[in-house]
Amino acid sequence: MERRVLLAIFLAFIVLYTWQALFVKPVPKPVPGSATTAASFPSTGPTLANTPAELTPEASAAAKPSAPLAAALVADTAERDVRVETRDVIAVFTNKGARLKSWRLKHYLDQQKQPQELIEHLPSQPLPFTLRAGTDTVTTTLNEGLYTVSGAPAATADASPVDLRFEYRDSAGIHAVKEFHLEPASYIFGFHQIITENDKALSPSIVWGPAIGDVTEISRGVKKAEGILFQDGKVVRLAPKDIAKQSTHEGEFHYAGVDDNYFMVAVLSPKAIKVSFAPLSIPPPPNSKETRDLTSFSLEAHEPDTALKFFAGPKDFDVLSGIDHDLAKAIDFGMFTVIVVPLLRSLKWVNNYVGNYGWAIILLTFFINVILFPLRHKSVVSMRKMQEIQPEVKAIQERYKNLKATDPAKQKMNTEMMALYKERGVNPASGCVPMLLTMPFIFAFYALLSTAIELRGAPFIFWIHDLSAHDPFFVTPILMGISQIWQQRLAPAAGMDPIQQKMTMLMPVFFTFLFLWYPSGVALYWLVNNVFAIGQQYTTNYMIGPPKIRAAATGGTATERRMKRVGGGKTDAAARDLQ
Repeated sequence: MERRVLLAIFLAFIVLYTWQALFVKPVPKPVPGSATTAASFPSTGPTLANTPAELTPEASAAAKPSAPLAAALVADTAERDVRVETRDVIAVFTNKGARLKSWRLKHYLDQQKQPQELIEHLPSQPLPFTLRAGTDTVTTTLNEGLYTVSGAPAATADASPVDLRFEYRDSAGIHAVKEFHLEPASYIFGFHQIITENDKALSPSIVWGPAIGDVTEISRGVKKAEGILFQDGKVVRLAPKDIAKQSTHEGEFHYAGVDDNYFMVAVLSPKAIKVSFAPLSIPPPPNSKETRDLTSFSLEAHEPDTALKFFAGPKDFDVLSGIDHDLAKAIDFGMFTVIVVPLLRSLKWVNNYVGNYGWAIILLTFFINVILFPLRHKSVVSMRKMQEIQPEVKAIQERYKNLKATDPAKQKMNTEMMALYKERGVNPASGCVPMLLTMPFIFAFYALLSTAIELRGAPFIFWIHDLSAHDPFFVTPILMGISQIWQQRLAPAAGMDPIQQKMTMLMPVFFTFLFLWYPSGVALYWLVNNVFAIGQQYTTNYMIGPPKIRAAATGGTATERRMKRVGGGKTDAAARDLQ
């Protein structure tokens, strides 16, 4: 019976994991007529290898002869880059269109051990802060003009903020000013634009373009980039299929942008804006079959003169919480966030002492198992008691096996079973309830290790150089499967039929294959947890001694013996006839 409960818990885990991965959250109501506005992206993203001329409205316009730019009145004489380095980022702007060309994170390295780039450079795709106005002429002018630059620092800005001002003016009456404000230690930067045509204020769409630029990190199990909106205290995630149904959203979003496991690009805006998304599918790199998926996004402020803030950085819980408590909700810890957050803080605390996240996982798993030892001990003791009375339970079931479920005499079987439990001091629920209380910690630890950016690029020992990537030699998943088989063999037998026993023994095989491509940090945790559970099983078995199997009683009252002779208690009437 207890084995059935254990099997049900494992199956419940699979159902919960699948539900969390596939459940589609509701999206905001569509903007009337927004699907056909010129400022929105196409509803579906094309494949770059097949239709390069259809990637964006800009790409389509590039195929046509563009109108020559008007004579520049305020402009630079040549295209050049402006490099700004702060404590956390290395940013590169180009004066052509006053756009962001590169945004690299100094404290997060890619697989080539270089600062992680968050700007994805693709043919015919716009750079961040490309502007899209009402006419092609204005759009071309705003993005092709060579802006003058002021405020560029001569060295790294470690102590003071940087204010960059880009300006362009021509004889056609177009005047554009773009201002960027970078703090010395932050992943947030401010943006302000003033665009006029013949002294009339314009409010062009601000295009970020493809995001987010870490799609080459395939081996780390980076999930596909998704749109993200935060409105009315809730996070809404937009998968490509959701964007295909509704690409534009309008409202007062606390933040809106694109994210994946570890990084996020988003506008932080308490004001009403219109946000448009478009999925992009990129051909795989050489020697790979993995298609890369991105999501483009653009936004349009309702007021022409609007200052905006953007976040482009890591989904580090402490970093996001330091900015805004709601911003930390962008990290998808699942339904057990209330447990995951203390676990994450505990993991980082342990790592501060050991200096290795692999050993920190092992030590934290040990501490958790020590805390949960009383619950698991009580569960094993209860299962042992159930094992000891199994012959008596089976004897009762055997006497009533020929009865139909609707037969009134069938109820007597349950009465006898409860009387047996009471006489032997066994609570059938006490074996599964303590175990159920430990399951949230298992799910929470799994969610933590699958999502925490702290494990990204963190080495352990020997062949494991990145706890966020799968084990390259599959050693930890295989050892995890072996340990799970060992653990199941040690568990007290609680009377399962052969089919259930085979299903139970197949679970380690299933989990082994499931964990082959999981982050090695997750496989390490599961392996260590199994090893501690095995040690606890041996400790409990030593403390309570070998099982004392009780033989089925052959006696009983005269009525019970007469019932047995009748053949298992056909009916109450048959029993009365024998009295």
